[in-house]
Amino acid sequence: MNLATTSDGTNHQGRRLSRYRRWQARKRAEFQARRPRSATRRLARRAQKERRHATHVSSWPFHQLGHHLAYKARKAGVPFLEVDARHTSQRCPRCGHTERANRPTRDHFRCRRCGLAGPADVVAGVNVRDRARSAWAFVTMPVPHPV
Repeated sequence: MNLATTSDGTNHQGRRLSRYRRWQARKRAEFQARRPRSATRRLARRAQKERRHATHVSSWPFHQLGHHLAYKARKAGVPFLEVDARHTSQRCPRCGHTERANRPTRDHFRCRRCGLAGPADVVAGVNVRDRARSAWAFVTMPVPHPV
């Protein structure tokens, strides 16, 4: 499971988070098997603790992740630009061909027009990077003076 993939191919995986969740599930099952009187309250507290940990370890929904990144970038004085990620995993960065069949499986990309192949997450990362570069050029373009 990849939580995020950058345009240079670096994967950020969720192995530690998955291991933590399995450990929490095992603890929950042990606790429920014993059935102490305070089970409901203690299970609710454990669920909150697991939710906080997951949020801390970057298991955010994309919308929340975007807000968190924008906040951190603004705080550090780094420009932040959000681009539309629609069809980025189906578009070929080499020839621009966009088709659902370009992504035959969840993990693989293969362009039906030019034959470019690779990991689907990396291809999507490259497309997002390229969109951001072109949008950044448009945003920072000097305003023409009226004649």
